[in-house]
Parts: sequence; C-alpha cells; structure tokens
Amino acid sequence: MRLRHSLSLTGALLLGSLVPGCGPAEDLEAPAETPVQQVATAEETGSTEQAAVSTSGFTSHFRTWLSANGYEPTYNLVRADLVGGSYGGKASSSDTVVNQPVIFIHGNSDKAIGTGKLGQSGWNASIEFFLSKGYKTSELYATTWGPADASLSAYQYHSKTNVMKVRKLIEAVKAYTGAAKVDIIAHSMGVTLARKAVLGGYATDSLEGGQYYIGPSLTASVDTFVGIAGANLGLTSCYQTGPGTPTCGSTNGLYPGYWNGLGVSGRSAYLNNLLASSGYEGAFRYTIWSTADEVIGYDGLVYGQYTSRIPGQMGEKVYSGYPYGHFNSKDLTQNVQLNMVKYHTIP
Repeated sequence: MRLRHSLSLTGALLLGSLVPGCGPAEDLEAPAETPVQQVATAEETGSTEQAAVSTSGFTSHFRTWLSANGYEPTYNLVRADLVGGSYGGKASSSDTVVNQPVIFIHGNSDKAIGTGKLGQSGWNASIEFFLSKGYKTSELYATTWGPADASLSAYQYHSKTNVMKVRKLIEAVKAYTGAAKVDIIAHSMGVTLARKAVLGGYATDSLEGGQYYIGPSLTASVDTFVGIAGANLGLTSCYQTGPGTPTCGSTNGLYPGYWNGLGVSGRSAYLNNLLASSGYEGAFRYTIWSTADEVIGYDGLVYGQYTSRIPGQMGEKVYSGYPYGHFNSKDLTQNVQLNMVKYHTIP
C-alpha cells in the first residue's frame, strides 16, 4: 500500500515532521547485501510491545561528569524535567566502553525515551535491540531537544539552543567514553540538526542573539551517520503553506523554496548551508526512508528529488509500503540500523 497523500501541515507537525528521496520506489531498494548479523525484526516476530528501557535518564556517573566538565546546567542535556528525557552513561568508573558509542537524535516533538504518547516512541526499540546484541548503557546515548510537546511542534526549528544541544551531546559522549569515534543515528528533524552539529562553523539565529559559532567540524569524530526520514531538501507541505511558522521558516526552518523554471530558489538558508558541501557527516553515511511516509507525503519528493537522501550518502534502505512510514522507518528498522553502524552493510 503506497500513500500518495500528505497530512495537512498542522497534522504533520503534531506528529513530528520530515522527509526522503528520488526515482521510482520499485527501483530504489538498496542492494541486497548479505548482512553480517541477521536478526528478526519486530515486524517479523509479530511483536508490538514497546521496549522496556529505563526512563530514569542519564546514569548518576554521567550526570556527575557532565556537571564537572561544564555541560550542566548550561546545555541541559540531562532533561530531568521529563520522564525519559535522556539515556546513557556508565554505571561506575570501572564500566569499560567496548563498542563504539552510538548517539540517537530524535525528531520534532519526540524525545529520548518514549512513554506511550502519540508520536513519542523515542528510541526505545533501537536501544532495546542494541542492548540485546551486546551493547551496554554506557555505549548508547540520547537526550531530548525541544519541549517534547506535540502542541508546540510548529514552533520548533533549527535554533541555536537545539543545534548546540545536539552538538554538545556529541562532544560530551566522545570525551566521556574516551572513544576515538562515535556513531550517530538521527530521525526526522533530528537529521538536519545533527548534520549541522557535525558540520560546525557559523550559524545565525536572530531570536537567540544573531550569529554564533558552533565549533570546528566533527567529521573526523564520526564513524557512521544514519539519517532516517529526514527533510534535507525541505518539506513540500511548507511550500504549500508558506514559511509562516518557525518549523517552515525560510531562514532556519524546512522551507523548500520554489521552482523558478530552471531550478530551486528561496530554499531555507539553513538547508542551503547543509547542501553546500557533502560527505562531512562521517566516514560512512547512510539513509533509511520510505516513499509511504505518512508525515512527509508526496512519495517523499521535493521538486523531483527525494528529500530524505543525504548528498554523498554511501547507501540507503528504502521502503515503499505499509508498515514502513515516518515512525516505523525508525521503530521497525533496528536490525538495519545496527548493521549500518557496526558492520557498514545494508541487510
């Protein structure tokens, strides 16, 4: 079943936004590489239960480290104001990090660990799966950017606060674990936030003091970057309604611009900055998306190109029907995610 309609912008924002791709879906399936580690997915096992991962936030050991190293309370990575506001950290100083740390970045109106609300499944399924395959809490990290409130979705954008929260989480996890590199898995608006956090350089947010410096590029610190259902070229629904909300803004939002007869003009300055170069997200770059994305709509196309593709990506896993939509591209693809970050292969 392919969904060729889109939710209204309001409906899309209430669920948590974003986008993918280019070309007939039938021709876009990723090459059938043999996965190094083949594991049954939630869909295959028939499981519909949400993973029982901890909602208590970062471990006390990580919280103490964050405070001692200047991250707290400045960047509020802990998000103690939310149940499930963060995840990760060592149990004690003797907890040895073996696997390359994985950092999960959620989408608009979602949060680190879901607690049952619509559009807030968090990273529960992925974290539970990674734990079952030998990872430890000290090797898996997530925090909540934004208010985790669907009623405020239209007001979320690539703000200084959001970009810097993602940036500082990446920096903190790398320093805290002592890892040479980290892996990043991002969903929806988290994709474009994480791409800028890694790219670094300057950015501008007129609502938060104007121009600011994010820091130098973190490309050398990232092994694998996985973007799931992102809106890298913007959202077509934003074109229909215009850049009237922060989320669809033409400066730091997801405005896709307009077709001038020869190409696209007026795309969000933030997105154009991300599109100006390629290959900076990490040593290995992959995407996961669906042409049946019920939030993005329009088969994932923005002016004939799939918005969930990342320029310079090295592979992709593309779905074209139920049950893989905007959220299930994240929640039912744990095996794909693990194979991408750990083995650099696409099952």
